[in-house]
Amino acid sequence: MKNSINWFEIPARDLDKAIGFYEKTLGVTLQREVFGGEPHAMFPIEKEQNGVTGALVATKRLNPGAGVVIYLDAPDGVKECLSRAKAAGAKEVTPHTPIGEHGFIAVVADLEGNHVGLHSMKA
Repeated sequence: MKNSINWFEIPARDLDKAIGFYEKTLGVTLQREVFGGEPHAMFPIEKEQNGVTGALVATKRLNPGAGVVIYLDAPDGVKECLSRAKAAGAKEVTPHTPIGEHGFIAVVADLEGNHVGLHSMKA
């Protein structure tokens, strides 16, 4: 496991307004992308660093003000981790989902109701 956190998502109702805020606040330019039909504005990262990054996301599956979703590394694959999380009492929020060249994700609600993502290049 290179990093415990692989990705983060900050929900936004008004993506343009959110982009303006974060670009002004951080003095950076966010890159617009669409993943799985959802508009994203990705925070910059230097490709050669292989570090952790994330995005603002305009989607109905996330509720602004309810918190940021972090995606934890699922070292033996999302299906395995999702299965163990559900066995431990988590509720499935987003099922195992392929995200193209970026691997696979799922989101669970932990025992306290926090939404936590799982991410891996392995199914």
